[in-house]
Amino acid sequence: MYKLEGKVALVTGAGGEKGIGRAIAARLAAEGADMVINDVAENPYPGNPSGWQGLPSLAREIEGLGRQALIVVADVSDGAQVEGMVLRGVERFGHLDILVANAGSRPGKDRVPIVDLEEEAWDLVQRINAKGAFLCCKAAARQMISQGKGGKIITLSSSAGKVGMARFGAYCASKFAVIGLTQSLALELAPHRINVNAICPDTVDTERTGYIAAILAPQGVKGEEYHREMVRQKAASIPLGRVPTTGDIASTAAFLASADAEMLTGLSLSVSGGLVMH
Repeated sequence: MYKLEGKVALVTGAGGEKGIGRAIAARLAAEGADMVINDVAENPYPGNPSGWQGLPSLAREIEGLGRQALIVVADVSDGAQVEGMVLRGVERFGHLDILVANAGSRPGKDRVPIVDLEEEAWDLVQRINAKGAFLCCKAAARQMISQGKGGKIITLSSSAGKVGMARFGAYCASKFAVIGLTQSLALELAPHRINVNAICPDTVDTERTGYIAAILAPQGVKGEEYHREMVRQKAASIPLGRVPTTGDIASTAAFLASADAEMLTGLSLSVSGGLVMH
């Protein structure tokens, strides 16, 4: 549909079986792009009963779609590793046309009231979500500028990057930062015909959602039980009646990566079923 044949895309944070990164990488491959797929570990969620092996499983999925896949394990918060990741992709495929800066911090000690938030937990979230997006965008943009053929950069923010949430202070701050980064970069890269846009999902039922539920579950309530209830309550609050799926996010990314989005830049698209309308 979006004709990405001949394009090369890099998707970070792609190793989770139920994750947004996996869905986006598979969708871009289905649209014709060859893929550089990244995570901080080859299998960031080991012990999966389904047999999912992380990036190697995703690479096989992409190859099954008739496209090529390069696995690069790298920490997006480390500038040297990010530059190396982009270089390896260019060495393999010759160019880079699309970046999806999807990698995010794993929920943990940061999901507390700000008055109880430890400095170390705050720093970890900013380092991965905000600094990681900055480093990936910087390295990809430099490569795209040098190629002189334009490009597409897509960041992953959140509805929590537009509306603050109690006990999500560090996360909200990091995702607000991603939107600011996206807008500034869109203006800077416009002369180079590089479009920069953010996707802002609401709750998506991924591995990370399970971690959040386990942390926020009331005393005496199992994490799995609270996970189901949390998703049910969120769906009830959404005008369209359900939480977004990873496929919804992947469809938005595929559109933004395509020539159909040539006149869109600096936007922060809410994929929230009407819950957030700005």
